[in-house]
Amino acid sequence: MMKIFDPKHNKNCLSNKLILSIIKKYNTPCWVYCADNIRKQISKLKKFDIIRFAQKSCSNINILKLIRQNNIKIDAVSLGEIERALYAGYDPHHDILFTADILENNTLKKIIELNIPINIGSIDMLHQLGQLKKKHNIWLRINPGFGYGHNKKTNTGGIYSKHGIWYSDIEQTIQIIKKYHFNLIGIHMHIGSGVNYKHLKKVCNAMLYNVTQKYMPKIHAISAGGGLSIPYNIHDESINIDHYFYLWNNTRKLISQYFHTDIQLEIEPGRFLVAESGILIAQIYAIKFIQNTRFILVNIGFNDFSRPVLYGSYHHISAISSTGIDLSQDNKIPTIIAGPLCEAGDVFTQNSHGKLTTCLLSINIKLYDYLIIHDTGAYGASMSSNYNSRPLIPEILIDNNKITQIRRQQHMKELINLEII
Repeated sequence: MMKIFDPKHNKNCLSNKLILSIIKKYNTPCWVYCADNIRKQISKLKKFDIIRFAQKSCSNINILKLIRQNNIKIDAVSLGEIERALYAGYDPHHDILFTADILENNTLKKIIELNIPINIGSIDMLHQLGQLKKKHNIWLRINPGFGYGHNKKTNTGGIYSKHGIWYSDIEQTIQIIKKYHFNLIGIHMHIGSGVNYKHLKKVCNAMLYNVTQKYMPKIHAISAGGGLSIPYNIHDESINIDHYFYLWNNTRKLISQYFHTDIQLEIEPGRFLVAESGILIAQIYAIKFIQNTRFILVNIGFNDFSRPVLYGSYHHISAISSTGIDLSQDNKIPTIIAGPLCEAGDVFTQNSHGKLTTCLLSINIKLYDYLIIHDTGAYGASMSSNYNSRPLIPEILIDNNKITQIRRQQHMKELINLEII
């Protein structure tokens, strides 16, 4: 069975034949996920005591159900994500952790009602919770004073980050915890997306210092946060999970010795679990040459997939013909891939500074052939919008060669009904 990927991008269960059957049944564009790939990624993290999925990366309730069936807990960052997790069968008290830097009134009401633990990101949150309920289970998210991310927009630590309680405010925070008799479960420290081992060791040291040197009450767990990277580019190295675990496990052992008790080690992956499981299928509707540069225009825009526009993120792009012929072995020419939106920036080949780049695609590509954008399982469908009044597109799950639509095409009438007075 012919694969649509070159060997370094053959990451999941999809073949040309399967792709064409999906297109025939559901049309384009659409998102497609491979369940086996998600399970494989989960298995790589089994050394950690608790794996907590960052559902913002892929919030479809059917993906959440799949992940729950593999004994993975959930991290929710909004009331809507709490509702999704509940619908997917997660226990609110034992499975869900709410992480935020503010507590909106309706969210706080639901959290108290369901006794959901909170990962506290600001001192104001402690007072807002404590005024309504004492003795609640909480975590503290600490900003250690530095951060790191693959893009400045994904850096979640340091003086320019809104996230977490500043490390020098920990002692004040502890006094407030005592005032409201909160049960401090653990400490969370996440400085950004994309693993840099030098920064990782620095985070581990910061976790150890802030727990053992700031008069911290006895805790029961620490969280390594998320941000585990995946190889989007064929030149990217895969993360060394054993080394990652080794650094955090050493930190856990030292904290355990300090408190004379067992400490659980949590991790909070999003992208790592689902990114490589997904592809985005688009169809070509225009081919034009601007001077010597080929532009290919497809039926998806940044309303569907925003990462390349928002972050300048690279995603491998491949092509198959309208009859399913693999075009990856053809002679290739530099190509800019763009969408249909009324925006000059609606381009999928650009860098983090907004400068247009190219990808190499077959010289034989024709109208109505298909482009496959790879590694779109994370921060793809979950970040889609209705910009230019374009409805959300379908999501498809492949599990043991069974094809299931897990989100249907949104209808324009549904959008209009929201606005009818």
